Amino acid sequence: MSILELFCSVDDFWLQFAPQWQKSLPAGGQRKRLRATQMYPSEMMTIMILFHQSHYRTFKAYYTEYVQRHLRSEFPTLVSYQRFVELMPTLLVPLLAYLYTQMGHCTGISFIDSTKLVVCHNARIHQHRVFAGRAARGKSSTGWFYGFKLHLVVNDQGELLAFCLTPGNVDDRRPVPKLVKGLFGKLFGDKGYLSQPLAEQLLVTQGLALMTKLRKNMRNRLLTLSDKLLLRKRAIIETINDQLKNI
Repeated sequence: MSILELFCSVDDFWLQFAPQWQKSLPAGGQRKRLRATQMYPSEMMTIMILFHQSHYRTFKAYYTEYVQRHLRSEFPTLVSYQRFVELMPTLLVPLLAYLYTQMGHCTGISFIDSTKLVVCHNARIHQHRVFAGRAARGKSSTGWFYGFKLHLVVNDQGELLAFCLTPGNVDDRRPVPKLVKGLFGKLFGDKGYLSQPLAEQLLVTQGLALMTKLRKNMRNRLLTLSDKLLLRKRAIIETINDQLKNI
């Protein structure tokens, strides 16, 4: 998607979202109206989305070395880096709402997984204050960590269907019923989602079949060849996790 196509998509969303958001803002204790800025909000949202598609590791380098040097013609009303950073928190709600408009559609084949989001080194857990009371100690396949878990559901085309954030000590199976609400067909996950009560609940309530591999000490069960192949294709969501966290 080009810069122009992305901006048009974001701007069309903003024109519909802004009036509704304005009405929902509380009158008491907070500013009732959205103040006009030098840059249009959809322009700033476009720049923030483009940053995550770039090869830059920090937003400061991206904005000062790329945006201000090479995108002046596309964004003629660019503000300074300091001013842009001040305005970024005001766009969190619109960005989250825009993300929901870009969700994919269930195709009958879905994959679910969770990935850890570490907020500090284990040796500095007792000194950590930023997410104190929100983050928690959890354990993944690579060991103990302190932070959060990001839970994702995608379809067989790699499109995002649902997501949520939980403390690191939350069981992977707990948010599943809420995440997969409205899905149909088959849901493929790793051994962390292995649960007979959960599988029966999903099958009875919405006809969704939960497919996972078995542990070594469990009896084998009959699976169709297509289900076995789709279980191997579960790596598609691992690729998405890697892109979100590392790339």
